[in-house]
Amino acid sequence: MDEPTRTVVMLDPARESSLRTIGHISYALHAIVAIGAVLPGTQGSVVLLLAAFILDLVKRGDAAGTWQESHFRWRIRSVVIAAILYVVTLPLWLLLIAPGWLAWGLVSIWFAYRVIRGWLALNDRKPMPV
Repeated sequence: MDEPTRTVVMLDPARESSLRTIGHISYALHAIVAIGAVLPGTQGSVVLLLAAFILDLVKRGDAAGTWQESHFRWRIRSVVIAAILYVVTLPLWLLLIAPGWLAWGLVSIWFAYRVIRGWLALNDRKPMPV
């Protein structure tokens, strides 16, 4: 069975630079929140995460067909999956603090991993896996 071919859009240098800058800003906002979620007492603002999420939603169309499109998809999915995991594990806080803290700590570490992995790939100009 033949694999479908994807057309890759080549960007002019100014547009690519602009999209990379947006990516760096978004990853930086994600990182602030991720670090705040992992380290006690340094809680990052959910407002920063929402700002990055909205930025990604608004700008992802500009990256359509490019290698950077995968980064927008990666960041959006990371936020959505983390939000779902936080909501699903919320009842664990009712079982005392330790189970909820452990579950949210694991979700936060996973989110931080996704941010670091994506940011390194963006810096190397590599797409993220689908």
